[in-house]
Amino acid sequence: MSEKTALTKRYEFVLLFDVENGNPNGDPDAGNLPRIDPETGCGLVTDVCMKRKVRNYVELAKESENGYEIYVKEGAILNQLNKEAFDHHSDIELKDKKSDKMEAKKKEDQLTLAQWMCNKYYDIRTFGAVMTTGVNCGQVRGPVQFGFAKSIDPISPLDVTITRMAVTNERDAEKERTMGRKSIVPYGLYRMEGFVSASLANQTNFRQDDLELLWSALVNMFDHDRSASRGKMSTQKLIVFEHESKLGNAPAHKLFNLVHVERKKEIEVARSFGDYVCSIGDVPRGVTVHELS
Repeated sequence: MSEKTALTKRYEFVLLFDVENGNPNGDPDAGNLPRIDPETGCGLVTDVCMKRKVRNYVELAKESENGYEIYVKEGAILNQLNKEAFDHHSDIELKDKKSDKMEAKKKEDQLTLAQWMCNKYYDIRTFGAVMTTGVNCGQVRGPVQFGFAKSIDPISPLDVTITRMAVTNERDAEKERTMGRKSIVPYGLYRMEGFVSASLANQTNFRQDDLELLWSALVNMFDHDRSASRGKMSTQKLIVFEHESKLGNAPAHKLFNLVHVERKKEIEVARSFGDYVCSIGDVPRGVTVHELS
């Protein structure tokens, strides 16, 4: 299959990544503590957080190459980006020319605008986007969807005290060193499940080369997302289920259940990926497994 061909197969995938002495996804409603399921004690990382890392990787890898720009990024004014689609299609008739809002009058023109946005922005044709605020370019449902990541075992966040050596203002120069705090997870192995729909991919023009870029992002994104707060985060394993058909050859939940990740019996407290055993059960006919990391 060549790079530019359309997707003809359905995919599901399981991503295993870990964090060491860091906060993988702080909760602003809880003082930026690591997100946690209060009933199980397992750590959580939101789908939005993971999509942000993919976007950042694509932007870095492609350097705003034509067709690989990023729509949702820091500082972006979305209505201005939407207006570019109307500027590029100046012959499109608007619904209300007197309004400060912009919306195409004809249904086919609305679809043209949405498709133009898909072709320009990688994250729109991958994850979809709602582009209906003010300058209306439509709503796109993306072929790639992430679930929340959840840690294999309960996590035990630590609140670490740190010392501040410098001060902000001259009036504080004579003060003693002040203290601060940061929250970390000593170690946590997280599992995220995701889906790729060939049917929706054909609607957004998400093609084989886009899929390969997604796999590359999931494997390498943490190496370009370092910060003191996140500690050491790494992709440990990416398991991809490839179906033979567009509709798929097995239910997604049954394929996910084939991936077993368990802490070794002799290990009481895990502190590395080597403390776990990962195995994959028998795959049904019509499905191929790829381990990409």
